[in-house]
Amino acid sequence: MDRPFDAAVIGAGWAGLGVSYVMTKAGLSHRVLERGRIGETWLTQRWDSFHLNTPKFQTVMPGDRYEGPDPEGFYTHDEFVALLEDYAKRYCLPAVTNTPVTALTRDAKAGVYRLFTPVGELTARAVVIASGSLNCARRPEVARALPGDLLQIDPSVYRNPQALPVGSVLVVGSAQSGGQIAEDLAMAGRVVFLSTGRTGRKPRRYRGRDVSFWEQKSGLFDIPRKDFVGPDGRIAGRPLLGALHTISLQSLSAQGVALLGRFTGIANGRLTFADDVRENIRLGDDVAAKTRRHIDDYITRNCLDAPPAVDDPAETVAPRLPNPPILSLDPSEHHLAAVIWCTGFEGDYSFVQVPSVLNVHGQPLENEGLTEVPGIYFPGVDFSSTRKSGIIIGIAEEAQRLVDHIIARRGDHPQFD
Repeated sequence: MDRPFDAAVIGAGWAGLGVSYVMTKAGLSHRVLERGRIGETWLTQRWDSFHLNTPKFQTVMPGDRYEGPDPEGFYTHDEFVALLEDYAKRYCLPAVTNTPVTALTRDAKAGVYRLFTPVGELTARAVVIASGSLNCARRPEVARALPGDLLQIDPSVYRNPQALPVGSVLVVGSAQSGGQIAEDLAMAGRVVFLSTGRTGRKPRRYRGRDVSFWEQKSGLFDIPRKDFVGPDGRIAGRPLLGALHTISLQSLSAQGVALLGRFTGIANGRLTFADDVRENIRLGDDVAAKTRRHIDDYITRNCLDAPPAVDDPAETVAPRLPNPPILSLDPSEHHLAAVIWCTGFEGDYSFVQVPSVLNVHGQPLENEGLTEVPGIYFPGVDFSSTRKSGIIIGIAEEAQRLVDHIIARRGDHPQFD
């Protein structure tokens, strides 16, 4: 049998390539196995007008830095994929494309993991699973009860307003995907209903800089997971943030989006909603105000010469709400043509056949990218260790930490514990 690699990386997105870069610098023998093309998820699961939410100066891979003319601009998904392809080429990273891992097993006797692909088998002493924790859309079970002739899609399938059938569109969920897609539809003149939820929001810019600049400088991104996880183990999702400008529920309503409350189910053929729109607007405003106060305090404490705050029209515009509130929708009466479920994502780890790696929901049992199974790692998982976990600005630090762990384990434990 061929000598096993020091490690195998599953997935050639920003997390997998970031880890591969650090492994290459450390001299670890490894391969990066990608199911499709480099950045496949970014190529196939983003809508046409999509832009990354992090500005270009923060969208930087390990070992690189941004030196272009537009540091606070935002990459399109095609531009970002080109960045990843160039990165892999410049650093000669050993990425093998169109090679999906169909099964990952553990050979405890040989002290290796076996990765099965359509073109053969690979063995490695460590496996870094960077196939993505947010590439498989979730839908509520009640979606099955909607009329069969009603188109139902997820953000990963949505492309543009013109691709949808004629009629009104219901977007369920008002975080980043839901808010941005609702605006995309409204700007194209579509009739849009947005089912809102208890989701915070952030301004796009404040005190002369992108909000992400202030979050990074002030340490907000470095807050450890233990300080923001709830008593029940839950973590609030990332707030609504427009990629190119501020988006708020009230700004969407001013563009003609009909705001509804939280989706509650189906009764007598009608989709039903809670009467909580104003509460959801208030929550978003509160989170945005807290963000601004944090930035103001940071600027004051550090005696920084920052421009004064100016009103953002997306935040000061008055909400235009249906009166009376819309508490139910009849698909036929409201000419509903499509429902876009912006209700969250998870990872597809169905290929993992190693016990104690995944929980009962098929998601990683990890802490700061480490698992209790020796030699299995998960980089790029949302909120894994800090608030920057799961976004590209966190991968340099995380990749170095995980590769250091692999090297230490290789010296201390040449085979499985």
